[in-house]
Amino acid sequence: MDDLFIARSLFGTTMAFHIIFATIGVGLPLMILAAELTYQKTKDQDYVVMAKRWTKAFAVLLGVGIPTGTIAGVQLSLLWPGFMEVIGRVMPLPFQIEIYAFFIEALFMSIYVYAAERIAPWMRIASLILVAIGALSSAVLITNVHAFQGTPAGFRYENGQFTDINPWEAFFNPSFFVTAGHVALSAYVVGAFVVASVAAFKMRKHKTGTRVYQLHQKALKLTLILGCLFAFLTALNGHESAQYLHEYQPEKLAAAEGLFETQSHAPLAIGGVTDKETKEIKGAIEIPWALSFLAGNSFDTVVVGLNDFPEEEWPPLFIHTLFNGMVGIGSILIVIPLLVWAWRKLLKKDHYPKPLLWILVCTGPLAVLAIEFGWIFACTGRQPWVIYRILKTAESATTATNLSTLFILFIAVYIILAIAVVLVLLYFFRKNTELDDIERAEKKNVPLYSSNT
Repeated sequence: MDDLFIARSLFGTTMAFHIIFATIGVGLPLMILAAELTYQKTKDQDYVVMAKRWTKAFAVLLGVGIPTGTIAGVQLSLLWPGFMEVIGRVMPLPFQIEIYAFFIEALFMSIYVYAAERIAPWMRIASLILVAIGALSSAVLITNVHAFQGTPAGFRYENGQFTDINPWEAFFNPSFFVTAGHVALSAYVVGAFVVASVAAFKMRKHKTGTRVYQLHQKALKLTLILGCLFAFLTALNGHESAQYLHEYQPEKLAAAEGLFETQSHAPLAIGGVTDKETKEIKGAIEIPWALSFLAGNSFDTVVVGLNDFPEEEWPPLFIHTLFNGMVGIGSILIVIPLLVWAWRKLLKKDHYPKPLLWILVCTGPLAVLAIEFGWIFACTGRQPWVIYRILKTAESATTATNLSTLFILFIAVYIILAIAVVLVLLYFFRKNTELDDIERAEKKNVPLYSSNT
């Protein structure tokens, strides 16, 4: 492997690991807020127990998300100095403001954790709202750098010089709102379905009608409603994302759909594998005219094909598979909650069969997998550019060699961290069972949040 490939693999591995914790870290506070709001409205103690347990899990995940995010920041500077020079000159705002967003998140989460039983209900809710805003702002600000990479704005680059720099124009680049919306909605999808997955798993282990089963059944209902809603909104945002690709990164859209010839009434290819030699997608199901409509809300929309671009500027053609995986999983996550609703309401079933629970257990991992597919698609689909039409990836990389040792060491670190997270969560929740927390919540003058061992 050459040094450029190793540098990309090292940073890609770091982001693939970090994004799991970062995404759950954005989605989970909203689930905690939803449980807290439901508790304040219904005074059902089960919801405050949910909020408390999810808060403890969030604290553990945040403890890993912070160092992996720091590693990613250091690697940006060390592995991609050319890229960071452009960002430092043109778009330093997201990195600077993100510090304050994280400060807000950490501060108000501390207030909620340590003072939840000593502050008024409205203050508990206000704290969680600020935690959710801080977590979301942090993610949006960092992801805005990615949006800038795809649609750079706010400067001119001529003869190796940066001129007419406008940091706010760079900040609010053309794809800012679309990208920010997609990040927020998809993170809430992950947060909801990860919790739903755990609830379904726990329901499998307890008899129907038991106290613990009822607790997790309520958690499952709450998160499936939110998960389905945000998955549907993500799909709508995805339509808007396709239109921005059509306008700003046409070769990326063409590679995502394996379209080689420029045409109107372009078909949408589902499944299959892109064959570079024959310039077609083998084994795909094509929906006539659908890609043109997706790109411009009209069947007459002309979609630019890959043949209109130099082959050395084509994105890797495997992004078609990543795009299909992301969209396919998103569609599944809309359908599954609707099936559960039909099972409960239309068929009047009062229990969940084991096969259905197993399907629900899979929703959390599938949501995380969709995030991974989406992130790789977004970044790899921009290649060979690190900043579109401005700076190529190879030109921005470090000139350091022998990175393979670092690559191996970092993989070892991530494996250790992953094992540690699982062990800590298992240990904590075995020491503090659902019944323990339910009993504490039902007793007066017994602290719930500060009673953990």
